[in-house]
Amino acid sequence: MFKKVLQSISKSLNRQQTGPLPTAKTEAAKREVIGAVVSHPKPSAAAAPKPDAVAAKETPRSPEELCGITPKMNKEQIRDHLKMLYRRFNQSASSLDQKTRSEADTMLDAIVAVREKHFGQI
Repeated sequence: MFKKVLQSISKSLNRQQTGPLPTAKTEAAKREVIGAVVSHPKPSAAAAPKPDAVAAKETPRSPEELCGITPKMNKEQIRDHLKMLYRRFNQSASSLDQKTRSEADTMLDAIVAVREKHFGQI
């Protein structure tokens, strides 16, 4: 709430400092620039990869890959790394952002899977 009020006040102060609203000349200049951008042909759709093709190339990663566990790590290193990851993603699990929260849930599941694999049932 306070942030919105501050932004509103900031906008009104910036308008007063910048002077009058844009004139018709500046609007005409903007239209010329926009017209020039629009008139250029866009690259063909065949050149750009389709989102479905990119998603199909990504293979589901194992929990070890998600957590960054390598075969060369000993149990103590694995434990310390999982502890650090758990702290990071446990805080993110309560985020208001849906994307961050879902990523954190995925990582927490991977951390549990790796921990059970290397250290037994919890």
